[in-house]
Amino acid sequence: MARMARRSPLILLSLLLATFLINVDTTIVNVALPTLVRELGASTTQLQWIVDAYNLVFAAFVLAAGSLSDRVGRKGTLLVGLAVFGSASFAGGLGDTPGELIAARCVMGLGAALVFPATLSLLSNIFTERRERARAIGLWGAATGAGVALGPIAGGWLLEHFSWSSVFFALAPVAAVAAALVSLSVPTSRDPRARKADPRGLTLSTLAIALLVFTIIEAPTYGWLSGRSVGGFVGAFVALGAFIAWERQAPEPMLDVSLFKYLRFTAASVSVAIAFFSLSGFIFLIVQYFQFLKGYGPLDNGIRLLPVAFSVAITAIGGTRLALRFGTKLVVSVGLLSLTGGYLWASTAETSTSYLTIACVMVLIGSGLGLTSAPATEAIMGVVPIAKAGVGSAVNDATRLLGSTLGVAVIGSVSTSLYTSQLGNAAVSHLPSHFIGNADSSIGAALEAAAGLKSAGLAPIGHSLRVAATDAFLQGLSAGCLVAAGLAGAGVLIALLLLPAQPVSAGAQTPPVSAD
Repeated sequence: MARMARRSPLILLSLLLATFLINVDTTIVNVALPTLVRELGASTTQLQWIVDAYNLVFAAFVLAAGSLSDRVGRKGTLLVGLAVFGSASFAGGLGDTPGELIAARCVMGLGAALVFPATLSLLSNIFTERRERARAIGLWGAATGAGVALGPIAGGWLLEHFSWSSVFFALAPVAAVAAALVSLSVPTSRDPRARKADPRGLTLSTLAIALLVFTIIEAPTYGWLSGRSVGGFVGAFVALGAFIAWERQAPEPMLDVSLFKYLRFTAASVSVAIAFFSLSGFIFLIVQYFQFLKGYGPLDNGIRLLPVAFSVAITAIGGTRLALRFGTKLVVSVGLLSLTGGYLWASTAETSTSYLTIACVMVLIGSGLGLTSAPATEAIMGVVPIAKAGVGSAVNDATRLLGSTLGVAVIGSVSTSLYTSQLGNAAVSHLPSHFIGNADSSIGAALEAAAGLKSAGLAPIGHSLRVAATDAFLQGLSAGCLVAAGLAGAGVLIALLLLPAQPVSAGAQTPPVSAD
């Protein structure tokens, strides 16, 4: 135990670095998309899949990977995941076609699925006393939120100094350093009672999540009520139902579905999903607001997201401590209330709104995320038996990923639909299509068309198009933020009504760490 105590700072550093790396990659590639259009000729659909392929594979395999890590060993799974992630990232930097980048992102997503649940389950197995576990999970939550927010900054800096391939190359040595630190410092750990795998459960869970995430990603393109989308959602829920039915009677289930009977587990999972749903949708909109209405470049755009990163990091650490003192219910409810207020404030943004005001909004939102996600994660891991920490961590990770993916899809779809309809009702709608091009597809396309009209000597028409597109985008931004605020407000009620203040019993047993 004395040796473990001496190594605990290095253990924390190792696991937090791996966590940070995986989350940076969820957003670092976004700022390179315009460059990929110019240099690789990537289409809009290909750009979408360069971003979404990572999240799709990550989400699809995370539950299976968490269960696998409990059975075969968490440290070994983490090291394999870092090797897969780093190798695929380096290969992506060598790619010269959009298809090769999409393939690399798929493999990186598989590596991330192996890494992410292993980090949290190792923390839960190493730091077993509730106060020290809460501190470790607070730091883990800070690394998660900061990684997502700092991804665009890292990507913007790399693009300003190097080629687009640096966005991929840069992650490989970080993965190697993380693997070396994990190998040297982190003790081995697995479920000592694990017997055999649950191949049917693994297959059904992977199919259900993959089909659900794929349908959510594609729904804005094909329509939420199209036959393709409806069929996808039905198929996903059929697979999910089959998974639950099988797990309830399987001799060695990969997931004890009875955990969802515990309100501390279920309400905390829902709170995490709501927090990341609203945050991801907001980031999707505010990045466009900064880029197109404020005119910020890639690096400036990322830097202006720092208030989110710093506030998430600070409140995630403090949130778990507050939960120990005042109860998870109160802290998570305050966090969701902070998110609600932040999105309501953001819905009032105009072109003339100062950055200082937007920064205050982002501090409110980031603080809400930190106060919600870290204490809720600690609540989830406190319910799961310590030997099953891998699959418990994977459930937490899956709710984050599903919430994030659904947030971008739903809030993006709402804002885009309103933008298109408002621009169609504007005074420029009567103009011939060769004047306005595909301005109704996005604010970026509209501003590009307006600039083209101005350079062609049609400045009044270009100005009218610019004003109409800006107004339409702001209405879409407002509507998207109101959707996020409404869901976060519903989350406040869920937390107040269903989330227990403290564990009702010592649900998580804490046997000594076992060897691989």
